[in-house]
Amino acid sequence: MQRRHFVKLSATATAALLFSRITYASGNAALINHPDEVWGQSDADWFQLKPSGNGTFVNKDVEVSFKTNGNANGVYVQSPKTVLSGIKLKWKHQTATAAKTMGDHFERSYGDLAWRGMDSNNKNPWYVLVNDGKNTACFGVKTGPSTICWWNVGPANLELTLDTHSGGAGVHLGNRKLHAADIVTMHSTAAENTYAAAHRFCKLMCDKPRLPKQPVYGINDWYFAYGENSYELIKKTTAMMAELVTDTNNRPFSVIDAGWAEYSPLLPGDGGWNETYAKPNDKFKDMHAMGNEIKKLGMRPGLWIRPLCARHDEKESLTLPKIPGRDDPKAPILDPTIPENIERIKAYFDVYKQWGFEMVKHDYTTYDIFGRWGIKMKDALTTPNWSFYDKTKTTAEIINHLYRTIRNAAGDGIYIIGCNTMSHLSAGLFELNRIGDDTSGREWPRVKKMGVNTMSFRLPQHNAFYAADGDCVGVTKDISWERNKQWMQLLAESGAPLFISAQPEATGEAQKKYIKECFAMAAKPQPLGEPLDWMTNPFPSKWKLNGREVDFNWDL
Repeated sequence: MQRRHFVKLSATATAALLFSRITYASGNAALINHPDEVWGQSDADWFQLKPSGNGTFVNKDVEVSFKTNGNANGVYVQSPKTVLSGIKLKWKHQTATAAKTMGDHFERSYGDLAWRGMDSNNKNPWYVLVNDGKNTACFGVKTGPSTICWWNVGPANLELTLDTHSGGAGVHLGNRKLHAADIVTMHSTAAENTYAAAHRFCKLMCDKPRLPKQPVYGINDWYFAYGENSYELIKKTTAMMAELVTDTNNRPFSVIDAGWAEYSPLLPGDGGWNETYAKPNDKFKDMHAMGNEIKKLGMRPGLWIRPLCARHDEKESLTLPKIPGRDDPKAPILDPTIPENIERIKAYFDVYKQWGFEMVKHDYTTYDIFGRWGIKMKDALTTPNWSFYDKTKTTAEIINHLYRTIRNAAGDGIYIIGCNTMSHLSAGLFELNRIGDDTSGREWPRVKKMGVNTMSFRLPQHNAFYAADGDCVGVTKDISWERNKQWMQLLAESGAPLFISAQPEATGEAQKKYIKECFAMAAKPQPLGEPLDWMTNPFPSKWKLNGREVDFNWDL
């Protein structure tokens, strides 16, 4: 980028804005300059592309170009012959070694988010915030990109990697031009702190979030039943919790988690797709009747599914290849690039509409596609040397198509919660997204790790990407009420969704009284909660909730 496009700043202002040398002003937006270096990857080998004018970089048949798209800098990739695994963009910049950085996770977080000292080897999925103690610079990509992206910040450079793998191999783009990503950047203002800047930047990354019409709250049976649920148990717990609802203009949901579906096809006469997530097992028998019962009791019915789970005797031609993490013969996985499998998933939602369900929580798609959890994606996203049926689409494009299929099949009458989904690819499609790994109804340290940390560092995404679901409060005899009451308060007053898993035997008068109060709060819009000590504490204990400071003791 020519120097006439750089921001014209005084020496004082330049010192105040991180990375000002690699951004420039365009109208009311800050845009990133063209990179100093562009690299491509085929298999495991990296090669450098050379500038050829007009912001285009070339090496043989591989070409990377840039185009201003509103408030973003679009990255476009062509590679008609070379099988392409990735693109890396590098900007030279001297960054203060005392600066702190914070990134995101590819999918859920795992209790490990924090502001950290600068480390050029640390991957920051989707976006990265850099703070020098006074100001914050934000770098990210718009939600819904066609590549899986991460940032690296070092003392002398800023890097963005755009992963173009198709499964565990490079993509065969052919003659098409891939719109890989739209890069956005932003600096904090004098009037906002780092947390406010993070929330504003999340809104910048997502042009059109799909949000619930009203705040979402309710119950889920997982953290006390753990799959041992039934028609009678759901009826019992829904009736118990429905008595605590005071806002009849915004009814809560009763979400039936794993344990309801008949997904074993090893039965006489099997041969239909409806032996998986479109048929209940003997514990439930009639899901239409179950949904009606929940509605009669004053709640809205929802259920959990694993949409890529195949039948045990599925034809191998319809399933993904076996790799470590995806080699369990009890859970073969459907290849989402095969049209027949996409039609199967669409058909599930036709059934859910007939049953009258108003929420579907879909789970496991990241693990099922990659064969590993997001916490294991530090060195590589998946095992190498495997491919989808369709090798011409990047993994991000394939996931985008799967998510759009689920969204369109659900229509406007069903809310979607993504769980174990790619966060940046979920935004704008799903009303809710589970932002962290499972909390617990058995282990308080897990609640603190997966719940408190997740809410602290991903709450800026709430109502910017989707309604950010921090997971459930497991009210059980295994966790003290003194601890759980704090966790429930944080969820209820943060503005985020509140879901409670209440074991009947652990839900006495004290618990019911407080749940009633929390349901009343969760049913109405609340100001976005703010962790006040998040830059120094990975499990913030000081919060601003509803305009007041609240101290929590997570180590009770």
